[in-house]
Amino acid sequence: MARKLQSGGKLRPIDLARGHGLSTQAVRNYEEAGILPDADRTAHGYRTYTSLHARALGAFLALVSGHGHQPAASIMRAVNRGAVDEAYRLIDESHAQLLDDRRTLRAVEGAVRDLAPTTAPAPGAAASGSGGTFVGPLAAELGIRPATLRKWERAGLVHPRRDPRTGYRVYGEADVRDARLAHQLRRGGYLLEQIAPVIAQVRSAGGLEPLEATLRDWHDRVSARGRAMLTGAAELEAYLRERGRNTGVAAGAGKGENGKATA
Repeated sequence: MARKLQSGGKLRPIDLARGHGLSTQAVRNYEEAGILPDADRTAHGYRTYTSLHARALGAFLALVSGHGHQPAASIMRAVNRGAVDEAYRLIDESHAQLLDDRRTLRAVEGAVRDLAPTTAPAPGAAASGSGGTFVGPLAAELGIRPATLRKWERAGLVHPRRDPRTGYRVYGEADVRDARLAHQLRRGGYLLEQIAPVIAQVRSAGGLEPLEATLRDWHDRVSARGRAMLTGAAELEAYLRERGRNTGVAAGAGKGENGKATA
């Protein structure tokens, strides 16, 4: 069972909740989930919190902004059970994902620069002869399921033609381009209904302003997430230091193979 930690004066659940704009039930839920250290109980069974719990809650909420709710919860649970190295690994994974998002953003920007505004064929334009690719190979190239491409077709993102002999979908050059662009934007967190107008604008070669606005918004969100990660890191470091003062374990210490703390 996790060791109960104390620091400073006593706080009621309502005090902790009001300080962070939460309900008392949310605070209790966070404790039960391991996001907060275990609280002491009064003789009548009421929870009592401390400034350490307030610090833990502040760290968790800051981490949520940059990492998301589930990763932030996993990070705090790892810290509270003394597995600090595991928490660092989870943080590294989020930073790696953010870096991947930045690379994807650059890839989309490169795709936009490569779009020729006067050469896009009409939707569903047939490739000559046996030109084009089928749904399976294209899905494999993008790392998605064929069903996803069919869903994109229903949403109007791609317009493959049908092979007259087999009835199979055949994706021409423009369809492949649209599928790649849709895939990149989906990875950036955009919904199909947000992507469809962008694809339509690119396809019609009437200008790239909608896509440029999308990219600017994506840039802003990536930058905001990066800054939120910095804030979360600062709050987590403050919690680790206060926790270390109360347990006698250095803020950066983890556990070695023998279960003992290591600096």
